[in-house]
Amino acid sequence: MDRTIRPLVIVAAFAGSLLIGLLVMLWALGGLQNVAAPAAIGGPFQLTDQSGQTVTEKNMQGHPTLIFFGFTHCPDVCPTSLFEISEVLRAMGKDADLVNAYFISVDPERDTTQAVKEYLSSFDPHLKGLTGNPDQIAKVISAYRVYARKVPLKDGDYTMDHTALVYLMDRQGKFVS
Repeated sequence: MDRTIRPLVIVAAFAGSLLIGLLVMLWALGGLQNVAAPAAIGGPFQLTDQSGQTVTEKNMQGHPTLIFFGFTHCPDVCPTSLFEISEVLRAMGKDADLVNAYFISVDPERDTTQAVKEYLSSFDPHLKGLTGNPDQIAKVISAYRVYARKVPLKDGDYTMDHTALVYLMDRQGKFVS
């Protein structure tokens, strides 16, 4: 990433995460009700967390939920965003227990449950990593309208272009922001 753009990306990601943190705190404390009309984002999914447990959209019910789509080999945006989400969760203290926070992989080829577990060990323990087979990942990224595309690199490896947003879902699993 260009040296002049990277600081801007980091500042923008940090500002966005602070806003999300404030919204989550208000939501968890009951201060936000019907803030936005529900959008057609989200839907049924079945994935596996870093402990091997099945997670579905039903696990989101009853708690506000933060969702970030990324991949473990991401060089900059993913770790920056997950760090900022971690900082928000840490700042929430005990209230972080009232929030679900999910990192959903867009790279099922490399992101096994073990790879996701190792990757998330550097972030807040409230973050759960979710992965699945290519069909499961395709279904969830379609339901959440996530852009994700494999991009070949010159050395034969690849990276992923993907949507870099943090989704906020309400207690019923409906999209808020």
